[in-house]
Amino acid sequence: MNEAPLGLLSSVLVVLILLSGFFSSSETGMMSLNRYRLKHLRKNKHRGAHRASKLLQRPDRLIGLILIGNNLVNILASAIATVIAIRLWGDAGIAIATGGLTLVILIFAEITPKTIAALHPEKVAFPASVILLPLMKLMYPLVWLINSVTNGLLRLLGVDPSKAGDEHVSTEELRTIVTEAGQLIPTRHRGMLLNILDLEEVSVDDIMVPRNDVYGIDLDDSDEDILRTIQSSSHTRLPVWRDDINNVVGVLHMRNISRIIDSQGLDRAALEREMETPYFIPESTPLHTQLFNFQKNKLRLGIVVDEYGDVMGLVTLEDILEEIVGEFTSNLLDTADVIFPQRDGSYIITGNANIREINKSLDWELPTDGPKTVSGLVLEYLESFPDANVGLAIDGYLLETQELQGNVVQAVRARVQAA
Repeated sequence: MNEAPLGLLSSVLVVLILLSGFFSSSETGMMSLNRYRLKHLRKNKHRGAHRASKLLQRPDRLIGLILIGNNLVNILASAIATVIAIRLWGDAGIAIATGGLTLVILIFAEITPKTIAALHPEKVAFPASVILLPLMKLMYPLVWLINSVTNGLLRLLGVDPSKAGDEHVSTEELRTIVTEAGQLIPTRHRGMLLNILDLEEVSVDDIMVPRNDVYGIDLDDSDEDILRTIQSSSHTRLPVWRDDINNVVGVLHMRNISRIIDSQGLDRAALEREMETPYFIPESTPLHTQLFNFQKNKLRLGIVVDEYGDVMGLVTLEDILEEIVGEFTSNLLDTADVIFPQRDGSYIITGNANIREINKSLDWELPTDGPKTVSGLVLEYLESFPDANVGLAIDGYLLETQELQGNVVQAVRARVQAA
């Protein structure tokens, strides 16, 4: 090497620095690849993704190969740089070579290529895999030997190098991925995906129509009252009960009205004959489970009951779908009918308003882990039935009762508590 011309040595040194940059960028690019995008590309027969996936099956071997190559070229570059420096500056060249080469390697073989690879991992990793894959086969004995020693040390530390990192995604992690997707997923679709994830955290009693607001037919009513109920209905299905809503005996589909009304008026025998069997749902059933049950049983309406079998309300397939895609049908408890903005920035809210709907409409965070309505929430915090209008603060919101009727809060004035 001492007799080699300086020009040749300089050319070799430049090549070695470039090789060092290649190994450095390859390491960063390979480790920065998005594993889920890699799987997607591999399914689409992308050759680069296929090669990269083969290398990443054993990341310990890939890192071993890259580091072997990187260290070899860096050591050789250091030796050549020292020879060149000694020829040019004598013994002082050793210090010059050490400082100069360190700076050159940091800039051109480490920081710059690794930054590029981190910013554009696919553009670096996929072409690099063309070289790394055959190089792995060529240097496999050396890689295996070195990795055997390092893997032994890892096992002593309780790490199994043969296992790749856990690529499973939790619900919260998936929610973060969807939220951070930005322009890759349209805003509306992103909201729908997040709503689907939220189905696991919401049960039917969170979205049901409370029993006091259930619109249906009481068989103990007169024929005229039943006909009036049917004519005034805005629903396609009506629950039918006898004497009390806890005694639901069937569900009437409005398409069958012509079969229960004749020239004499209401045909009660036909009404009971055309009723469908009621479908009962435990109040704690998660929405995603109930959506599957509606689909499996080909049903669209269920009666929600508590652990004692008492009717709590009803829920429909549309109610669950609206939790995913948003409102698309009319609703008796539409927020426009239960939330009334005031000039002072407060809101008059009816007592039967659903807390989850209020939170979604006003972007509030009233507690939803207890009562489902405003009236229930106020009474729970008061721990008694008030004799007169009262005010209270709940989790940063001021609520003042406006109207009381018996044991029910009919309306409250609500506002965000000042900081």
